Amino acid sequence: MMVEKCIIVEGRSDKLKLAPILAEDVTIVCTNGTISEEALLELIEPYEECMLYTFFDADKSGDYLRKLMKRIYSEATHLFVPRTYMEVANAPRKVLAQLLKEAKFSVHKQYLA
Repeated sequence: MMVEKCIIVEGRSDKLKLAPILAEDVTIVCTNGTISEEALLELIEPYEECMLYTFFDADKSGDYLRKLMKRIYSEATHLFVPRTYMEVANAPRKVLAQLLKEAKFSVHKQYLA
């Protein structure tokens, strides 16, 4: 069985920004903001067998979630939105596509121009 990839993001707008860029089946899970350790464990439990990635905003909330993920799921790969844009939803799709490509995701070529 092929190991599925799962990206954890903060909100629905982040999910909607990333989904069209991806040229492969990737599960995108929203935390819907800052959540507790218990809630995060419950949210991610169905995806524990997946390759986990985080793509959080470059702000206090994103830093909190990143630290929480590092503590709970140390094997997760963390993708970082450039501080210029602060939020995944604010970053241009071509910037996000490049970051995803560097992380070995298959992305639609039109976003790599």
